[in-house]
Amino acid sequence: MGVDTDALRWFQQVADGTTVTEVSELESVTQSGVSRALARLEAQVGTPLLRRHGRTLRLTQAGAVFKRHVDAMLHQLDDGIAAVSQLIEPDTGTVALAFQQSLGTWLVPDLVRSFRAAHPSVTFQLTQVHDEVHSAALDGGLADLEIGTRRARTAALRTRLIAIEPLRLAVRRDHPRAGQRLHLAEVSGEPFVSLRPTSALRKLGDDLCQQAGFRPAVVFEGDDLSTVRGFVAAGLGVAIVPAPRAGTLEAADGPIAYCEILDAGAVRDLTLTWSAERRLLPAAELFRRHVIRSASAGQVPALSA
Repeated sequence: MGVDTDALRWFQQVADGTTVTEVSELESVTQSGVSRALARLEAQVGTPLLRRHGRTLRLTQAGAVFKRHVDAMLHQLDDGIAAVSQLIEPDTGTVALAFQQSLGTWLVPDLVRSFRAAHPSVTFQLTQVHDEVHSAALDGGLADLEIGTRRARTAALRTRLIAIEPLRLAVRRDHPRAGQRLHLAEVSGEPFVSLRPTSALRKLGDDLCQQAGFRPAVVFEGDDLSTVRGFVAAGLGVAIVPAPRAGTLEAADGPIAYCEILDAGAVRDLTLTWSAERRLLPAAELFRRHVIRSASAGQVPALSA
C-alpha cells in the first residue's frame, strides 16, 4: 500500500490541533487538496481517522491508535533524511554529547572549541550527567558520546582512555598542611567532605583511604564538587577532589589549597564512551576521532601549578 508521506504529515498536524485552513497555508496547498489527501488516507487505512467536532477535526479511536505509529514512522524518516544529509555534508550535523559535571569547566569546552575551529557548522546537544557508579551510560541512550570517568562493562559499549587525571587533597588555605605533599594516612584524623556513596569518585576516595589503613570520617556529603569545595573553603573538612586545571575557577587563588597525594593510585581515568551497536552519524564520528586524536597528542589543558 503506497501511502503519501505528505498526507501522513498533514494528518499528524491536524491530529495535533492544526486546522485544515492552517495546514493549507503552512504547506502552500489548497484546503480541498488537504481534505482529499486525508480522505484518501482514510480509504487506504480502511476506517475513519478524523471526525468533525464543530469547526475542528478530532481523532477517532482508530485515529488515535494510528497516530502513535505515524509519529514514530515520521520520526524515523526524519532521522534517515538527516543521516543522508550528514553523509553529504557531515559538517552540518549535531553531536549529542553527555559529560560528567566536573569536566565541564575544562576538558569538554576545550575539546568542543578546538573541534568547532575546524567544523564551525556542527552543533552540539550537551547533557551533564553525574558520575554515579550504576547509572546508564550515554544519558540512557540519548547521547552519541559520553566523556566521563567510567569504563564500559558491557559489550554493547566501547570505551577509550583519553587522559589520566591526578587527585588532590583540598584543604582550607590556612590548614597546617596546605600546599604540602602528603600521604593520606597523615590526615586520617581529619573530618572529610565528600560526594554521596553512589559516586564513582567517592568510591575511589574511600578505596584510597582504606589502602592507607583508615576509613574516612565523612561529616558532609554533597551532590556535586562545587558543594564539596564550598564546605572545604568554610573549614568544615578536607576532600579528595580532581586536581585543578590551569585557567579554571578552581585553580584561581582563593580559600582552598591543594595538596599532592603521594599514595599510589591517586588518579582517575577519563574516558570516551560510545555505542558498539549502532553506527555514529558523520558529525558524531568526526568528533569522536577528534577527541581520540587530541588525547593521543596530549592536547589537553595543563595542570595548575
